[in-house]
Formats: sequence, C-alpha cells, structure tokens
Amino acid sequence: MMQLHQDYDEFVKRDAEIIVVGPENAKSFGDYWQEHGLEFTGIPDETHSVIKLYGQKVNLFKLGRMPAQMLIDKKGTLRFIHYGHSMKDIPETSEVLELIDKL
Repeated sequence: MMQLHQDYDEFVKRDAEIIVVGPENAKSFGDYWQEHGLEFTGIPDETHSVIKLYGQKVNLFKLGRMPAQMLIDKKGTLRFIHYGHSMKDIPETSEVLELIDKL
C-alpha cells in the first residue's frame, strides 16, 4: 500500500482512482489511513461483503485475506484482476500503470 502512496501522483496524472478495501473495522482502518497520510480512498470491509463480491480468497494459514488487485474502467467494466497467493505476490505499480495507459 505504501508503494501506491509513493506513486499516487502517477495515478492522478492518468485520471485514475485508487480504492483500497481492507478487512479491518472502521476505526482501525481510519487510524491507519490517518497515521500514514494516505491520499487515496480506503474502505473498511470488516464483514468481508466486498471481497465476497469479487471472489477474493481468505487463507487463515496465511493470516487472512489474500491480496487482489483489480482495474475497473470508467464504465464499470473489470479490465484486469490479479489474485495473489501471498502478500509478496502483488503486481508492481509500473505494471498497473502500463495497463491503465493501454485503456
């Protein structure tokens, strides 16, 4: 998430919004957002209702939900999805920006 924060201006240049959905409750999520000064949108999903809609997996052996990155165009069409197998399995920001540039 900190990489998204560092590269936030690149998303703004492309008129792209970053929305992060996290498993924490609203207070914990809000505290984290404020502590790190994140400029993009964060949505707490304590009940996991959003992850269920998009098929994101939860693996208790790996301490919770697996990472998932999605690119949704301005018409609401899901254009890219990556389900990670661990927290290390996340596309580089440059890859996501390249996909946005191709839209």
